[in-house]
Amino acid sequence: MNKLKIYIGQFHTIVWVLLIGTVLSRGLAFMTLPFLSIYLSKHMDLSPIIIGLTVGMSPLMGTVGGFIGGHLSDRFGRKRVMLIALCSLAFVYYGFTIANSQGWFILLNALNGLCNSFFEPTSQALMADLTEKHNRMKAYSLRYTAINFGASVGPLFGAYLATTSAKVSFTLTGTTYLLYAFVLFFFMRKLIIPKVDPSVKKTVLIGDAFRIIKTDKALRFLILGGIIVNMGYVQMDSNLPQFLQGRLENGVVIFSILLTINAVMVVVLQMPISHFAERFKPMQAMVIGALLMAIGLFSCSFINGLGHSDHLDYIFNTGRDINFPFKQHGD
Repeated sequence: MNKLKIYIGQFHTIVWVLLIGTVLSRGLAFMTLPFLSIYLSKHMDLSPIIIGLTVGMSPLMGTVGGFIGGHLSDRFGRKRVMLIALCSLAFVYYGFTIANSQGWFILLNALNGLCNSFFEPTSQALMADLTEKHNRMKAYSLRYTAINFGASVGPLFGAYLATTSAKVSFTLTGTTYLLYAFVLFFFMRKLIIPKVDPSVKKTVLIGDAFRIIKTDKALRFLILGGIIVNMGYVQMDSNLPQFLQGRLENGVVIFSILLTINAVMVVVLQMPISHFAERFKPMQAMVIGALLMAIGLFSCSFINGLGHSDHLDYIFNTGRDINFPFKQHGD
């Protein structure tokens, strides 16, 4: 018991609130968003192109928001940005329950990506602010575990709700984000976070990023390769669920199991595969990872049952762990 108290005492109370909130919010997000394409296909009768556009709006706006979020955090403070982002996420999910056209779904999912891009980096920065330097790596490791724990449990509940009442999952997720905001507000009322001195930290703007990419050829090709690889990976959230639903009788259940396997394998295989990949040059490891991902995606066209899906998901995620040995699931 004393060891447990000592371990808990290593981190600020707000850090633990953020970790618990990560488990709940990520778990519920994985209970809803991966099944959004199925919901749109089943209830809105939209074309695969429109569904892909809707699902893709979240990461697209997340990319744009990544440049804005840091600036807002420095200007208005971490607390304000985090609380506004969480409340906005709550209303985004409430909006999903009443949305009745493709335009609303596109707008809401775009706001979802934008708000997440504000909240996630700011919350990580707050964890760093409240954690002693020698414990920060441990705190981020706990956050990594929290993300994948939520990602492994959420899809199982999502499969049930996707076949019964998808709107209930949207409502639960929205309510969780709202409660998360209230709890954070309660614990952060008296917290004083020193503002960042603009002369010490320079905000990186979109123009700065493009200038760096223009002058660095290796970085330019690396980013291009990452875009191509991720175009394949995002099929897990857009085309694969529609494909499984249309081809297999229990496709929704199989899809949820694949997502759970995905999260569990990231946790289990991350360290051994990273250690194995150290034997190769970075470029060689990335090529092997990309090839394994390509084999896994290509082989999905031969899926005819749960057993085959399990094996293909193993190949796919092994390739992903080799290709992105330090990438957190869902980030």
